[in-house]
Amino acid sequence: MSRSDQPQDASGVSRRGFLKGVGAGALAAGAVAPAAAALGAKAGPQAAAAGTVFGPAPVAVALNVNGKVRQLRLEPRVTLLDALRNHLDLTGAKKVCDRATCGACTVLLDGKAVYACTVLAVEANGRAIETVEGLAETHGGAAPIQKCFVANDAQQCGFCTPGFVMACESFKRANPGATREQALDGLGGNLCRCGTYHGVAQAVVDALAGKGGN
Repeated sequence: MSRSDQPQDASGVSRRGFLKGVGAGALAAGAVAPAAAALGAKAGPQAAAAGTVFGPAPVAVALNVNGKVRQLRLEPRVTLLDALRNHLDLTGAKKVCDRATCGACTVLLDGKAVYACTVLAVEANGRAIETVEGLAETHGGAAPIQKCFVANDAQQCGFCTPGFVMACESFKRANPGATREQALDGLGGNLCRCGTYHGVAQAVVDALAGKGGN
């Protein structure tokens, strides 16, 4: 089959032409990579000797978590979620979507529910942070909202539960007279793959009624 006889797709590019283009691109990449590696190897010792830092260096951050100030040194790109989990060993907030869509990482920042995966640790510097671990510490055991979760079977696999608990706590504080329907609407930013919304909403209503204690 001659080159002119090669089948072409709708774009007018033949199979042979496509493969030749891919091959040329691979050869170009192969030529660039060793050169870049050599340049990096050459610059590395000189940069180290000069004390040059490539990229953002760690900075001092004071995180007021559950009433205790924790001093850390973190790169500015580190999220509050990663700071809590990886640097403070507070793993209640879960890293699931990491895109601010599921709510499993919800914590309270200055009393308001936020997605910890979208807040930089440096943004939370000096502000009041509450995690699900802090609720138990404050109440010397399970907090009222947590007791109501248990009483209403508001959890199944439990992975989303810490985020839901914190979102519910924030909603409860801001809406003392809320109805069940209002609770469902107010908790729309948290997702449960197991579908425990009925129990979660009832847990909020019961907590507002004082059924979980004070």
